[in-house]
Amino acid sequence: MSERHKSVAAAYIIFEKEGKYLLLRRQNTEAHNGLFSLPAGHVDSGESIVLSAVREAKEEVGVDVQPEDLTLVHTLDRNAPDFHRLDFFFHCTKWVGEVANCEPEKCSELAWIPKEEVANEIADYLKPVFHAIEERGTYTSQGW
Repeated sequence: MSERHKSVAAAYIIFEKEGKYLLLRRQNTEAHNGLFSLPAGHVDSGESIVLSAVREAKEEVGVDVQPEDLTLVHTLDRNAPDFHRLDFFFHCTKWVGEVANCEPEKCSELAWIPKEEVANEIADYLKPVFHAIEERGTYTSQGW
């Protein structure tokens, strides 16, 4: 009998304000250092994907988000070199608190980037996601 397939799930939050998305520049991480990404993180054991997004919003950018204020807009199904990765992207326009860099050891900068410029600023694996979201696509696969 073959070993069961294992996947790693992550939640990403696309914060939007006045036509701009919140991006964070990664540093001292395992991948994509120096590039912009989104507030995001792996789903912990015993945690739903939505609650993971709520937790990551607080941990990374210091804001409180309610689950009902998150809208799932895209799923990225990646055959990455290390694992099968399932990335869930939530759109958010409502939160409580002021956005702040709560993990300066992993993030060198926060920036509000106009939506039309985001694709020029982000890590390569995220570019097709933003293109798909613009086209109202809800699923992208990579590496299969």
